[in-house]
Amino acid sequence: MSRVGTLYGLGVGPGDPELITVKAFRVLKESPVIAYPKKRSGSKSYALQITEAYVNTQEKEMLGLVFPMTKDKVTLERQWAKTVETVWEQLSQGRDVAFVTEGDPMLYSTFIHMMRLMKELHPEVTVKSVPGISSVTAVASQLGLPLADGDEQTAIIPATEDYEAMRKAIEEHDCVIFIKVAKVLDMMLMILRDLQLLDNAAVVTKATSSEEMIWRDVTELEGAELEYLTLMVVRK
Repeated sequence: MSRVGTLYGLGVGPGDPELITVKAFRVLKESPVIAYPKKRSGSKSYALQITEAYVNTQEKEMLGLVFPMTKDKVTLERQWAKTVETVWEQLSQGRDVAFVTEGDPMLYSTFIHMMRLMKELHPEVTVKSVPGISSVTAVASQLGLPLADGDEQTAIIPATEDYEAMRKAIEEHDCVIFIKVAKVLDMMLMILRDLQLLDNAAVVTKATSSEEMIWRDVTELEGAELEYLTLMVVRK
């Protein structure tokens, strides 16, 4: 059998195109195929926007992959299998595929599932991950706020509607970065109010990008509807 291409999970950073690593830049240049999450709405994916600063998309095979936003297991599995096969078609021809993802490919990224499924369905494929700067660490620099110092404990928590669990996370750690916080913002503000920690929190949308928004007074966000890429940092 001829050479099978390598699948790269490529972290392209949190938003600012300058926050891409030299290695990610090299892999982008060398890979004939660039895969990216494609939105059904037709708007550009965040990872693709960053990538376009570095590659001429006319010179590459651009593989837009639609990821199912459903909880239905059967639909999910079918769609995912289809997506993996689309990537495999390229790899089987000996072409390397760079799957670009915002932040880091091994931290709450779509690439994680792609990697697992590819290894399961096509174990002959070599899968490599190129780390990227995550919005979690980028947000600390934007706020000028250390996430951890000395023996302090820091947690990264996907925000959910579970009041008790979210409150406990804050109580048990020196610093918590809540990701995907937009959908439960009002409840998070209630928790901060109950713990008298409103002054210890900040909210950032699209950290480091040209569309970045920062709120240091989180009370301004009561009832607000924010972008999906929104983080809350609580440091006691």
